[in-house]
Amino acid sequence: MKGSHEVIVQNKRLRYRFVVHRNITILRGDSATGKTTLIEMIKNNAREGIESGIEVICEKKCVVLEKENWERNLKEYKDSIVFIDEGNAFVKSEDFATCVKKSDNYYVIATRDSLFNLPYSIREIYGIRNTSGNRYQGTKRLYSELYHLYNKDAFAEKPDKVIVEDSNSAYQFFDELCKREGIYCEPAGGKSEIYRCVQKSREDRILVIADGAAFGPEIERVMSLKYAKKMVCFLPESFEWLILNSGLIKEKELSVILENPSDFIESERYFSWERFFTKLLTDKTKDSYLAYRKDKLNPTYFQEVNRAKIVNGIQEVAGSKII
Repeated sequence: MKGSHEVIVQNKRLRYRFVVHRNITILRGDSATGKTTLIEMIKNNAREGIESGIEVICEKKCVVLEKENWERNLKEYKDSIVFIDEGNAFVKSEDFATCVKKSDNYYVIATRDSLFNLPYSIREIYGIRNTSGNRYQGTKRLYSELYHLYNKDAFAEKPDKVIVEDSNSAYQFFDELCKREGIYCEPAGGKSEIYRCVQKSREDRILVIADGAAFGPEIERVMSLKYAKKMVCFLPESFEWLILNSGLIKEKELSVILENPSDFIESERYFSWERFFTKLLTDKTKDSYLAYRKDKLNPTYFQEVNRAKIVNGIQEVAGSKII
């Protein structure tokens, strides 16, 4: 499945309306916020049809997956939006992650836990909000670029230390920028290690750079450190996305893709969006002077003109200079 899909679930008393953009959407929130009610309505509609008094409107089939025989039942769902209520422990398992990776479904999972086996985006973690009295329910992003993560004020001071998710091309690029500014840059060794790196850091001001497209499972515990550390996170889709978005590569088709990535990213092929952007950048620069490799950054990207374009693109995304 690909694309963004609007879902409307309603009866005479209540109406939910929201859009799913990627293969994994997380619904957060305490009890009595409406997550279970939404999923129960979809389940009742599937079981009783029009007699349930519930209407589900979506161009894709909406189904509810429960813990009993979940693996067998999931194999029967194709090109569907699969809803899973909280309390289903199987969503934390590697077996479930494997099934998600191989399927062409989208998944909307209600949970108060971080699902470390699933690479979901920080931009697809939502809470349910009342949008008009007690009747109309929508969703709100709990973590977005401008909410607790970064904004123009966040980078008012130069960081003492920069922590980058891994030691590949992104680290190599930002390490070069940091050296020019006399800032220490540290590779975390993976997104799951960022929390530990921030926690043990002695520096006062810390900038974390990671791929937002897959950082959802880590965001809550990393952001909890902002009460103990003067920390800010810069979480674009991925480093490859930053290059593609910088204007360094001139191609009309590329701008169309970047404007609406979900229209081009097939969920069965790409477990998370950063993998798509890596392949896209690799394909677009193949056999050119900008030929991209994830493990070792082409020295061409360090050339002044090219570096400046990427840096300007980063500043545009962040709303300010970050290093």
